Amino acid sequence: MIKRLLLPLFLLVVTPLIAVAEDTVQSYEEGTHYDLITPALRTADPDKIEVAEFFWYGCGHCYTFEPMIEQWKKSLPEDVDCQGSPAIWNAQMELHARAFYTAQVLGVLDTMHPVLFQAMNVDRKRLSSEAEIAELFTANGVSAEDFDKAFNSFGVSSQVRQTNARARAAKITGTPALMVNGKYHISTRRAGSQANMLQVAEFLIEKERAARGN
Repeated sequence: MIKRLLLPLFLLVVTPLIAVAEDTVQSYEEGTHYDLITPALRTADPDKIEVAEFFWYGCGHCYTFEPMIEQWKKSLPEDVDCQGSPAIWNAQMELHARAFYTAQVLGVLDTMHPVLFQAMNVDRKRLSSEAEIAELFTANGVSAEDFDKAFNSFGVSSQVRQTNARARAAKITGTPALMVNGKYHISTRRAGSQANMLQVAEFLIEKERAARGN
């Protein structure tokens, strides 16, 4: 008798939870929560599921998103590679992209990435010249000679051109934005919030993983 009474109660509790779980899995749809990139863009490592984070150091929304995505990166499995990709819409932003790749080439990105964000969003520096950017690097232990050599190098110039071409091909018009495996563009507007951007990214990572049969 007790079992007969408990079974309907169990179903009343569990069935809605199953429905919610199924709805969560199916809730992210192309054109509603993310956009399809056509044609798909080539990724750096075909053995990895690539997540590109499009950002600008002068973007306040990117500044608040950065701690979230840095924490998120720590939980990513080995088959996922998440990399920053500076957005470039004008000459000033090109300087900032050069700063990003200069820090990467010199092996000081972990130090300079938050420094550059703070300079523009907290200290209200415009970083509108190479000299102003150089001051930040030298203040954080990089020699002026090393900075100048890297900042104006062919390698950095090439990376700036490539990241600009990639953002244009993906039709990135705002930051922060995410691109998953060269196929999907996630914006705050589509996802609804910065936290949702990461949830949509996780959904698409699983989608790509399933497509590979992993």
